[in-house]
Amino acid sequence: MSESSGEFAYIDWLRRQTPADARIILGPGDDTAVVRFTPGADVLVTTDMLLDGSCFILAEAGPRRVGRKAMAVNLSDIAAMAGRPVAAVVSVGLPRDGGRALAEELYRGLREVADEFQTALAGGDTNSWDGPLTIAVTMLGEATARGPVRRSGARPGDWLLVTGPLGGSIRGKHLNFTPRVREALQLHERADLHALIDISDGLAADLAHICEESRCGAVLRAESIPLSDDARRMNDALSPLEHALGDGEDFELIAAMPPTDAHRLLTAQPIPGLTLFHIGACVEQGMWLERDGRREVLPPRGYVHGFE
Repeated sequence: MSESSGEFAYIDWLRRQTPADARIILGPGDDTAVVRFTPGADVLVTTDMLLDGSCFILAEAGPRRVGRKAMAVNLSDIAAMAGRPVAAVVSVGLPRDGGRALAEELYRGLREVADEFQTALAGGDTNSWDGPLTIAVTMLGEATARGPVRRSGARPGDWLLVTGPLGGSIRGKHLNFTPRVREALQLHERADLHALIDISDGLAADLAHICEESRCGAVLRAESIPLSDDARRMNDALSPLEHALGDGEDFELIAAMPPTDAHRLLTAQPIPGLTLFHIGACVEQGMWLERDGRREVLPPRGYVHGFE
């Protein structure tokens, strides 16, 4: 193998492409990166692995959009804590055939969304194999002075708000979404957020995570759940509402907060470019969907990675 090809040549190329960042004391090229955080800030750590054939179809999406999604899903996790992203490390398992060109386009997609949210690329790992593309991003962030917003603080009586229309993400949003980092920070400033989560698995499934961690229940009002145009365009046996409840990968936020704060936000709609929707409330127990004045049990439908 020539000196201009292979893993080390790619790392050298990557180092030349990656701009300096004051928070990165030591970037790609050593055994670890050195990242400088704000003194006293809680460090947030998250990671997501994406697999060709499961999380994306490379032949359809293209490597640049795959790279973008890999970074964006991690940014969405930071948003779900109302935190600020700082730096990321990226590991890829590249197919041997055409891996270098693929790696460069992945990098451009990663950088596209990382730069939008002032997130430094601090390093990672590169391997090649005979299987399909695998990409894993680990992200480091920091909590604001108000602290991270957890899933476990929702209380009966809290109102549930969502940051955008839901359902039908398979039609393109799952690759092209913008993580709600800025919006989460603004909500954190303006309201007493009791719980927060991003919708990756599905509205019903992710709301169930809040209920489980907070030891409470929830009621969703069917007519209040915002349905995306893509949910309405899905041509299958499921209704648009069922798509909104269970499709997942919308990467909007569910927020639980006191009614006074929620009412003020819904009335003022103070965040530019964002419409908040009141979809229900927290109750003592159970998961319920209310429509036509009647309540029915709401299963925690959504995507689950199955294995035995």
